[in-house]
Amino acid sequence: MSQQSIQEPEVTLELAIEHGLLESEFEMIKDYLGRIPTFTELGVYSVMWSEHCSYKNSILEIKKLPRKGKQLLVEAGEENAGLVDIGDGLACAFKVESHNHPSAIEPYQGAATGVGGIHRDIFTMGARPVASLNSLRFGNMDNPRVRYLLDGVVRGISDYGNSFGIPMIGGEIYFDEAYEGNPLVNAMSVGIVKVGETASAIAKGIGNPVLIVGSSTGRDGIHGATFASEDISAESEAKRPSVQVGDPFTEKLLLEASLEALKTGAVVGMQDMGAAGIACSTSEMTAKGGQGMRVDLDKVPARETGMTAYELLLSESQERMLVVAEKGREQEIIDVYDKWDLHAVVIGEVVHGENVTYWKDGVIKGEIPADSLVLGGGAPVYVREAERPTYLDDVQGFNTDSLEHPSDHNEIIKKLLAAPNIASKRWVHEQYDTMVRTNTVNAPGASNSGVIRIKGTKKGLAAKTDCNGRYVYLNPRKGGQIAVAESARNVVCSGAKPVAITNCLNFGNPYKPDVYWTFKEALGGMGDACRALGTPVTGGNVSLYNENPKGAIFPTPVIGMLGIVEDVEKHTMTPGFKNQGDVIYYIGADRKGLGGTEYLKTIHGLTIGDAPEIDLDTEVKLQKTLLDLIKSGTINAAHDCSDGGLATTLAEMAIFSGKGASISLKGLSGSNYERLYSEAQSGVVITANKTGVPDLEKKLSESGLQFYTLGVVNSNKLSIDDVINLPVEALTEPYETTIPKAMEQA
Repeated sequence: MSQQSIQEPEVTLELAIEHGLLESEFEMIKDYLGRIPTFTELGVYSVMWSEHCSYKNSILEIKKLPRKGKQLLVEAGEENAGLVDIGDGLACAFKVESHNHPSAIEPYQGAATGVGGIHRDIFTMGARPVASLNSLRFGNMDNPRVRYLLDGVVRGISDYGNSFGIPMIGGEIYFDEAYEGNPLVNAMSVGIVKVGETASAIAKGIGNPVLIVGSSTGRDGIHGATFASEDISAESEAKRPSVQVGDPFTEKLLLEASLEALKTGAVVGMQDMGAAGIACSTSEMTAKGGQGMRVDLDKVPARETGMTAYELLLSESQERMLVVAEKGREQEIIDVYDKWDLHAVVIGEVVHGENVTYWKDGVIKGEIPADSLVLGGGAPVYVREAERPTYLDDVQGFNTDSLEHPSDHNEIIKKLLAAPNIASKRWVHEQYDTMVRTNTVNAPGASNSGVIRIKGTKKGLAAKTDCNGRYVYLNPRKGGQIAVAESARNVVCSGAKPVAITNCLNFGNPYKPDVYWTFKEALGGMGDACRALGTPVTGGNVSLYNENPKGAIFPTPVIGMLGIVEDVEKHTMTPGFKNQGDVIYYIGADRKGLGGTEYLKTIHGLTIGDAPEIDLDTEVKLQKTLLDLIKSGTINAAHDCSDGGLATTLAEMAIFSGKGASISLKGLSGSNYERLYSEAQSGVVITANKTGVPDLEKKLSESGLQFYTLGVVNSNKLSIDDVINLPVEALTEPYETTIPKAMEQA
């Protein structure tokens, strides 16, 4: 290629470094090309080799996770999303992704386009999205900017999701100073497709035309992938152009048109244009197909004049897809998109060779071996230095027995129920459409996980996002185990068998040895739990560089758990007390230790101690036993013990039902404070009809699990031993009013 024919800025090492590349990476690029890259090529490499696209600092650890299972129809990373066989000739495509950096700068559009992007990953595989979830993290609610971010993020999610018409069936929100400068916005989508009718993100077949479909291309989102691969700083506000702008109504048209186009049989491959835009979709599809691609950027529909090749390739304008069609059948696809008032323009073709070649104004602006750009090909892969953080000695060595505890447990439980991490998130989920399409069985609120029915079958899907970053901060290995185990436990409490996970790995700067050590340990813990529970990893997303000048976030590997309910009408379970006179049991592990608890954070202002105890063998036994009890109709309610401990679990069961209970915890091990507030894992509260007690206790005895009779459901008071005695209304008031009152100031 003639360098003289390209009128672009001179590419130097300094310019490469400005693009986020290392000096060694610049040398690698020159080796791949056999010359200095053009300005356009430099831009393409910079986004494709960013952490956001290449996972260059994380992929080696990710590959250690269990990635195969008998129900997985594609291996992790093989397609845009995971694909699980759910029976009846159907498969579930699901994935979770981050949009953290954009949401920190422009919360409304950052969150909205995160929702749009994750849904496109699902329907590019031929699956129709049927449910949404999210996982959000913010700083202290006393901070006005935190309230501004929460308001913007929730409106962005709701406006986009409600307009797109997919129910929000679950999610989680945590508040902690560790997320003050870096909110986390992770969005999850779940879709259904018939087995054998999925699409692949591949470009193959010499002469097959390549089309761009959907919206026009603008200058929004340029270098968004690079922006998401650096720490947030005081200069980040100036990078608002790196935040994309979404249009849910266009996305709805794109969904219907794409699914219709796939039914024509004329589509060879299809991929969403998310991070890195045209540069990413063309190079990844080309590399996967093992052939070349010629792209004429002059044919790309642009909504702004004078856009350069660099801008067209790196733009992350939303609601766009790349489609490879069978030669001679492209008009069928064009007609479908035209019917839905969307662009469908041939911009290139599959060609011989290995290069993806970009033309503009009759000149080659870039000619790159596609494989050199992509994860699994020539993109760099690093093993970073890892060193155990010194703070762990201090936090894990702290003796919680040395604390002086307040004596008024009535006040303690009210303060815990008012803590934003525990308090009702009704202010949030009432802004979401949770019932659109009429398949929702368990919606956000009084449920352990979201559940939707699969029409035409008896089955349902349960899904849950989960991670307590405080636990991972205190003990990365144990915290990673708990994130998987708790998400699975929540799904089981709803009556579903956990089958697979997706994940979103939110961490700090991988070049810092303590951050990288934490990353490795947390993934190791996730792998431990996934292997024990039989829930392989189907794929996910990595979001590193979640740091600001004040420090890194809590390490937060968010788990998106998928479960299958065999009979959604008979086996779906909820946590609220059901009938007066029902007998209440605790089943599972001992309630030991106060480390990492919401009690220590809320009452003592401390994030300290070791993470809560977990034994994976006990967890496996608990989940199997609990699922058998639900399927057999032996129990009426189930609620796992997590944030706030057993006292909060019982209080929530009362709040959800409006019924009280008379409880004694004196049979459990541990101190009074541990019995009430420990967040030790592998524990669930269940209820059963009095007449069913003999059968329940027989089954529990056979399971080998520890179990304790706690008391009975009564009218309208919750009493626990002689330390807590409150009307349900007194529990409900702090639980329901904390977040609405705080947001009145937003």
